[in-house]
Amino acid sequence: MQSSSSSEEMYIPAEDTVFFAGYLEKESGSSALEIGTGSGYLAEILEHNFDLVVRTDLDFNSLVGQRDANCVCCDGASALRKKFDLIICNFPYLPSEQILDRTTDGGPEGTQVPLHIIETAISCLKTDGKMLLLTSSLANYGKLVREMESKNLSVRIIAKKRMFFEELMLVEARFS
Repeated sequence: MQSSSSSEEMYIPAEDTVFFAGYLEKESGSSALEIGTGSGYLAEILEHNFDLVVRTDLDFNSLVGQRDANCVCCDGASALRKKFDLIICNFPYLPSEQILDRTTDGGPEGTQVPLHIIETAISCLKTDGKMLLLTSSLANYGKLVREMESKNLSVRIIAKKRMFFEELMLVEARFS
């Protein structure tokens, strides 16, 4: 999925991550999954309210430095067979012709990578579980919603944050 010329840099938490983090503090359950954990910032918040938190990332080096964590180096959730109460992902959502920086480039319309991640995650979501996904007004949000709904997911925006050049959207998806 990702280009072989992908950046090997870990995604450093920025305003989008901090915005997302504010909504994770109230989540709780037995198991949670963060796809594309990068620095592990969001997974560390989840560890306060979940018995098990699993982190995945394409970049092995991002996972190495995360002490005392359940880490899996894989594409999305492709290597996992467990079902989770909560699945989170701060998508690489920026529209791009090519995926040169795997931490930010979402492919054409900013949806190629997010849709691939969702496809790998659906089989890991408990029937009564939910996904929390961060995207942007820069991506084709309508296409993202239509594709998720075609996979039997109910989708709604639960929070927005206006930035200088975009609007961040925290999306909740559950099985219909």
